[in-house]
Amino acid sequence: MLAIVLAGGEGKRLMPLTRDRAKPAVPFGGIYRLIDFALSNVVNSGYLKIVVLTQYKSHSLDRHISKTWRMSTMLGNYVAPIPAQQRVGKSWYLGSADAIYQSLNTIRDEKPDIVIVVGADHVYRMDFSQMVQQHIDTGSGATVAAIRQPISLADQFGVIEVDEADPRRIAAFREKPTDPVGLPHSPGEVLASMGNYVFDSDVLVDAVTKDHDAEGSKHDMGGDIIPAFVAEGSAHVYDFADNDVPGSTDRDRGYWRDVGTMDSYYDAHMDLISIHPVFNLYNYEWPIYTDYGPLPPAKFVHGVAGRFGEALNSSVAPGVVISGARIEGSVISPSVHVHSYATVDDSVLLDGVRVHRNARVKRAILDKNVIVPEGAQIGYDIEHDRARGFSVTDSGITVVGKEQEVTL
Repeated sequence: MLAIVLAGGEGKRLMPLTRDRAKPAVPFGGIYRLIDFALSNVVNSGYLKIVVLTQYKSHSLDRHISKTWRMSTMLGNYVAPIPAQQRVGKSWYLGSADAIYQSLNTIRDEKPDIVIVVGADHVYRMDFSQMVQQHIDTGSGATVAAIRQPISLADQFGVIEVDEADPRRIAAFREKPTDPVGLPHSPGEVLASMGNYVFDSDVLVDAVTKDHDAEGSKHDMGGDIIPAFVAEGSAHVYDFADNDVPGSTDRDRGYWRDVGTMDSYYDAHMDLISIHPVFNLYNYEWPIYTDYGPLPPAKFVHGVAGRFGEALNSSVAPGVVISGARIEGSVISPSVHVHSYATVDDSVLLDGVRVHRNARVKRAILDKNVIVPEGAQIGYDIEHDRARGFSVTDSGITVVGKEQEVTL
């Protein structure tokens, strides 16, 4: 087995969080990076030989992988970040399929029977060994993981249509269709591609090699490679609803979130902090691995009227100091300091943010090391936020970029 993690995307829709970091390196959930979810799923599934294909602004991503994801070399296990190297020409990766083509040396060196290909920027839990077993049982050349979505949302996904006689065989793969066809046994639902695949190794090598020479190809796994398998009748779908992850609850079973926009990034954070989380980080049977450094426990200080350090319905990371401030409905990342009489509501604060006295933050995302000066307000006047150069999402979330200056 060899796992290939595709981590080269620019993440333009996550600006300004991707201004100087790759999308898979974007912090999430207080202590994690987005790529930790894909890597944890692969490792928990028992697959310990992994390459991560990187390209854009990959320094912080490469550093995180190198510091966090170390395997026992005695057993031949590894997580290896591989940047675009122009091995077959003077171009960088032209698409996800081209990234694999330009990295075929990793497959030839490892000589796996089966290759798992996964994206690096989704939040979910999945046991890939169950998908691999179906791939073997069906004798498929390619297997695509898919999640059920309401048919009304079909125009937002790559949609898989199945063979009525064999509901695991893919009859058609359509990108964002406006006239979707529901599932034979559930007409109100469609199967949306999750961007996770299993291939026989030799079949994958042959497919990306042919695609490299194909005129008009965009060299994309979902747009070009999978439709070619469908045309040959050798592509199958794996229904994510069949995946049984140890420790999952009825509430978070089957959770999958594509955090491709600032609004979805914000919403995914809000999924973490309810009393019974929509996505449960406290599943110790299927842990999400990461490393956040040698930080002390979070600290809450002051307890007099009007100056009470507290956090309600929130997640607070190590190294945080809440000093006479009130936090509610928020995710607070490592080494954040919130000072007396300040309030933070329904927000996401990334590492090293400072919120000074009497400042107020509401429905906002503050990237690393943002300093909110005394008495400043963010998220209370959207037009004023825009005038100060902050981004504002369609749903009204204010986003302040890394180390961006905040004025009154």
